[in-house]
Amino acid sequence: MATVVTSTRFTDEYQLYEELGKGAFSIVRRCVKKSTGQEYAAKIINTKKLSARDHQKLEREARICRLLKHPNIVRLHDSISEEGFHYLVFDLVTGGELFEDIVAREFYSEADASHCINQILESVSHIHQHDIVHRDLKPENLLLASKMKGAAVKLADFGLAIEVQGDQQAWFGFAGTPGYLSPEVLRKDPYGKPVDIWACGVILYILLVGYPPFWDEDQHKLYQQIKAGAYDFPSPEWDTVTPEAKNLINQMLTINPAKRITADQAIKHPWVCQRSTVASMMHRQETVECLRKFNARRKLKGAILTTMLVSRNFSGELNCNNAEEEDMKGRKGTYPTFTYSHVVNGCTVHVEPKSLYRRSVFVSSARKQEIIKMTEQLIEAINNGDFDAYTRICDPGLTSFEPEALGNLVEGMDFHKFYFENLLSKNSKPVHTTILNPHVHLIGEDAACIAYIRLTQYMDGQGQPRSCQSEETRVWHRRDAKWLNVHFHCSGAPAAPLQ
Repeated sequence: MATVVTSTRFTDEYQLYEELGKGAFSIVRRCVKKSTGQEYAAKIINTKKLSARDHQKLEREARICRLLKHPNIVRLHDSISEEGFHYLVFDLVTGGELFEDIVAREFYSEADASHCINQILESVSHIHQHDIVHRDLKPENLLLASKMKGAAVKLADFGLAIEVQGDQQAWFGFAGTPGYLSPEVLRKDPYGKPVDIWACGVILYILLVGYPPFWDEDQHKLYQQIKAGAYDFPSPEWDTVTPEAKNLINQMLTINPAKRITADQAIKHPWVCQRSTVASMMHRQETVECLRKFNARRKLKGAILTTMLVSRNFSGELNCNNAEEEDMKGRKGTYPTFTYSHVVNGCTVHVEPKSLYRRSVFVSSARKQEIIKMTEQLIEAINNGDFDAYTRICDPGLTSFEPEALGNLVEGMDFHKFYFENLLSKNSKPVHTTILNPHVHLIGEDAACIAYIRLTQYMDGQGQPRSCQSEETRVWHRRDAKWLNVHFHCSGAPAAPLQ
């Protein structure tokens, strides 16, 4: 990385402060340049954990970001390599996502949408002039420089960006986010700069009505819509949008990339460059409401993505936030490799599927141990005859099948209270219980089932050591961060031996 790396140690020039976000191999922290007092966002990559391919991606991202110097692009100011770590120093972007800002505005019009897309197109024009294709234009990557009114829109996240030769079209791999992919990428045809314009068309459509032009929960159907260019301008929401705005969308969402409008041409479109006279100034309340719901869906999707990645075993059919195909050498690979990424103050933080899987295994193991521990505490309460402790661990509506109930389903705590007060009280001899071969099945985030053999050792009335065992199953449910036993099933001998 000789072209982008300085020899100065990072800590000599910058002071690190609080964490802004983290990923599998990187962390983003606020930093201040000591000589100027200027604030930045430092993306700190642990290079010891990177594969050779990851190193290539890092080099590519740094090389591309160094080229780009534009007011509508999150700028890379420094790139410093040290033993085991690489530091990328970006603009500190504090305004949050553009789409989140729009829904907080008191007034939002078609002219405002025109102003937004103008800035986005300016950034795209700049990267295309430098023969860079972003490949992942989407709302998450459109940020605001600050929280001040009229703050500049900033394009972020060049983790999937590639370098191209002018207007040359080639197969650079399957990359992007499902709803913003162009027809040529889905067809696995050669592609280039026009893929960014297609994504701009999708973004503009959303800016005007608050929902995307292509949408289906079934990813296959979604891709069929995109490849067919099957979108429309339904009533009543589109009735108040000017014909010029629809015309620009049509030119951006042209299936044939050779006939698709370019960024420079789009900037000169009357709806963009003459917005004060062409674009409507009417407040679009319905758009704001729809956009608020759209934002909520995006956030929810991001929140559950980790679970999806793990549960579907990282299948190539997974509908996740973005994807990049491993095959980048011109061949048309079969399945894309999916990664999850989010943008923190303009810095891309990637979470690799393997990392997500390792983290999931760790979390699952910890939760299983928690269930075993709770079960042991419950049995200890029974052995001690501590009904108060027992009720703190059990749901008030606990259901159970127990030998003492003679095969009847018991509901509630009355039976258990009687059992504690009348039967357990007769057992004056010490009781020792061991849980053998516990198996925990996690059911989502807040439910679990444990099956085990309970070995009970005690002294009978003659002082002789005895033992018995029973097969037990307990269902646990977490409410308000607290695990409660909601169902119990016991077979075999009574849970507590009687004298």
